[in-house]
Amino acid sequence: MIPVRIRVSLFPRRHFRSVPNTSRLLFSLPTRSTRLTETNVATAGLGTSSQRLFTSIPAEETAPKLNISDSCAAHIAAIATPDEFLRVWVDGGGCSGFQYKFDFDSSTSEDDVRFERSGAAVVVDQSSLDYLDGCTVDYDVELIRSAFRIVDNPQASQGCSCGASFNVKL
Repeated sequence: MIPVRIRVSLFPRRHFRSVPNTSRLLFSLPTRSTRLTETNVATAGLGTSSQRLFTSIPAEETAPKLNISDSCAAHIAAIATPDEFLRVWVDGGGCSGFQYKFDFDSSTSEDDVRFERSGAAVVVDQSSLDYLDGCTVDYDVELIRSAFRIVDNPQASQGCSCGASFNVKL
């Protein structure tokens, strides 16, 4: 990490939030690619009261994450052509407010994020990724149906019984 001096007055106060039980503040950037942490001047012994020491946290630690289960990867590999991937997105509707959508696609746009496992690819657009960050894409086989589904979504407070829709945590 490379220390960088930045004048605090350059940033609006609304971008700072307190971290409990520490003498640090997090600086939130508009993108997910980088986070900066501020070291308290009193504990660092550096600079004046109008300057703080910032260090960069690697983008890998803040990168969005989407897990792909073994059964999902195997099913994508079995039915998709080599240039196709599973597209997952979130749409308004369903019995809980938002619903998960799945389709096979072969074209991407610049705001798509690609996740891979065992040669199988899942693509999510950036706006849907805010609702899917940290979840698992699974392929479930039951007597009554077999389908792709989202499990263990940390962004969802509750969902319907079939797992096709969810409410967002506030």
